[in-house]
Amino acid sequence: MIRTICLHGPESTGKSTLIEQLARHYDTMFVPEYGRTFAERRGIDFTMADLVTIAETHAAMTQSALASGADPLFLDTDPLMTAVWADMLFGTRDRWFSAWKGTADLYLLLDIDLPWVDDGTRMFGTRDMRQRFFDLSKAELERRGVRWALVSGQGEARFANALAAIGAVKRK
Repeated sequence: MIRTICLHGPESTGKSTLIEQLARHYDTMFVPEYGRTFAERRGIDFTMADLVTIAETHAAMTQSALASGADPLFLDTDPLMTAVWADMLFGTRDRWFSAWKGTADLYLLLDIDLPWVDDGTRMFGTRDMRQRFFDLSKAELERRGVRWALVSGQGEARFANALAAIGAVKRK
């Protein structure tokens, strides 16, 4: 059964755009990316403690949304993505991330086939850094053994590919 679907992947891969489209299509709600809210309010000079706070807050927001009965519930990232941010920024992560067990039922890993856009909160725009971020994102999903699908494509094709990935899992 698929109740929670999380958009996962590096910055500037269209997660925030796609999550709104998916929530509208399924007539449901989504949990926005708390890391972006945090960065817009406090800046991007993150500490490890900041990343744990971001992950804890996102997990709490998810639990609150689940309690509301949303089905499916879409997540614009989750603590697994914040763990990858820790890897990118510090080369290590707090123990909190390994202890966290609230993974989604399905992850949609968004490909880096969209252009990187500097919006003031993004940091890793070079081709090599984007590839490293993507590789770490994929490795985190594989390490956790969660169900996931790669979503690529531009514009409407990306949305259609996300719908197809969700539909393929629901048919199983």
